[in-house]
Amino acid sequence: MNLSLISEPIASFSPLYEQIKAMILASLQTSEWLPGDAIPSEMELAARYAVSQGTVRKAIDELAAQNLLVRRQGKGTFVATHQEEDFQYRFLRLEPDSGDKLHLKNQFLACENKQSDAYIAKLLKLKAGDPVIRIDRVQSSAGRPIVFEEIWLPEGRFKGLTLDALNAWPGPMYAFYESEYATHMVRAEEKIKAVVANSELSKHLEVPEGAALLSVERVAFTYGNKPVEIRHARYDTSDQHYDNKLN
Repeated sequence: MNLSLISEPIASFSPLYEQIKAMILASLQTSEWLPGDAIPSEMELAARYAVSQGTVRKAIDELAAQNLLVRRQGKGTFVATHQEEDFQYRFLRLEPDSGDKLHLKNQFLACENKQSDAYIAKLLKLKAGDPVIRIDRVQSSAGRPIVFEEIWLPEGRFKGLTLDALNAWPGPMYAFYESEYATHMVRAEEKIKAVVANSELSKHLEVPEGAALLSVERVAFTYGNKPVEIRHARYDTSDQHYDNKLN
């Protein structure tokens, strides 16, 4: 499942606004403008690229529709950041059946350096045996564990990551990646299937062995279509459901 779309480099014969969009995206990829920063005005970008403001506006509209930029009335256009409440859980589709807002509390259980197996290496575009970081996490709602996750990160991008640092961070992980490792997640792909709880999942989620769970395997990408995180979550959906709006 593709949760968002990011354009690849644009060929020279593409529409002019697509070429401007690619130039703006290139500036995001090189960290010319960081998450949370304001980008130059449409007038300034039009002068920079020697095009009309309308062309710049159309390019920005598309990047805003892809959740890479955020327009703020009367303030300008900003680089999207997972630090903001509206974007913190943009990739999370788990919602309570009650309709209440989901508030999750993190408990990180492990953070270890490992050698990647062939499957993890393939998803992260590494070589088998390359160093990765394996993280185990439980997320709870109203004091009840409802998510158990195994997370894999390329060690080269996340050097020095520790269990203490993860447990000390008060917000979502994607905001942590931005703040501490200059890594902004811009899109994700997921595979979803039904599974049953084994003994390990039974312990972490406090459900009987054999209980029905939802398995969601996500690969998250940063700019340039680079995979930088694998997240394998198992959800207890007794009082939650997976909500996905299709257009």
